[in-house]
Amino acid sequence: MTTQLEIGLLLYPGAQLAAAHGLSDLFMVANRMAAERAGADLPVLRVRHWAAGEDGEIGCTLDSHPGTDSRPTVVVLPPCLGSLPSSEALQPFADWLHRQHATGATLSSVCAGAYLLAQTGLLKGRVLTTHWSLAKDLGERFPDLRVDADKLVVDDGDIITAGGVMAWTDLGLALVDRLLGPTIAAETARFLVLDLTRHSQQYFRSFTPTLTHGDASVLKVQHWLQREDARNVDLATMAAQAGLGERTFLRRFQQATGMRPTEYCQQLRAAKARELLELTNRSVDQIAWEVGYQDPAAFRKVFNKMVGLSPTDYRRRFGQRSAERG
Repeated sequence: MTTQLEIGLLLYPGAQLAAAHGLSDLFMVANRMAAERAGADLPVLRVRHWAAGEDGEIGCTLDSHPGTDSRPTVVVLPPCLGSLPSSEALQPFADWLHRQHATGATLSSVCAGAYLLAQTGLLKGRVLTTHWSLAKDLGERFPDLRVDADKLVVDDGDIITAGGVMAWTDLGLALVDRLLGPTIAAETARFLVLDLTRHSQQYFRSFTPTLTHGDASVLKVQHWLQREDARNVDLATMAAQAGLGERTFLRRFQQATGMRPTEYCQQLRAAKARELLELTNRSVDQIAWEVGYQDPAAFRKVFNKMVGLSPTDYRRRFGQRSAERG
């Protein structure tokens, strides 16, 4: 008898149904790829959807292979595009996840699904990822875990998390790799025309400075840096703009923005460089000069560190010519 491995998709309130059905289709394709290798004796992925009924009890609402009962091998929390319900409304789902984990299930989440996963209390001291725009809030709400939003997928054994809204494709392929092997994962990716080599969401992140911190002197400098594109500035000039001594300015700026002035300026320059790489045909050296770097090599090094791609690779992925080719 062929072994079945259940993948449970938990449809908590607000869960994106498109992702749940997309994952179901991805696993169906993986089963097809596995079935074509008859001599490999690979297991079958059984997909079940779980949701709360009118009585509040969580039960199975869809089963790709009905007939026998099983326990989830993996439970997936899809992303959520809207606002999550209150912690109280999600607690029954967190309790259900805790019970599945206690019986050996691997728990996984995509994007905002990490909030529900964190509510189980199982992630203390763990590293996880989520959508880059949610990382700060998630870390503040659950300070006993570590958020690494640069990673697209973090596989921590019994806990797997994926970053952006569309990272359900990356999580799905990671689960196929784990359950059916890398060959089936690669064949599934090729059939669905998915990229198996994505590892980071760092180059999708946009820099959004904190402006609501309440420190008027620091805010004045932030507005000034925005106007100047952070070009030809140093600590003494910024402190003078704020009307503060250098040490006081450095302390207050870091307290207000969460980063040192040097890093803040690098973020502003990188954001401007990304815009120029996307929308113009200027050379990388020209862009380096325009955003305030006299040494193009230093610009390339800083850009790679901040964005996760070289300027040339970034333009290849996101520039106008790339969009026109697509």
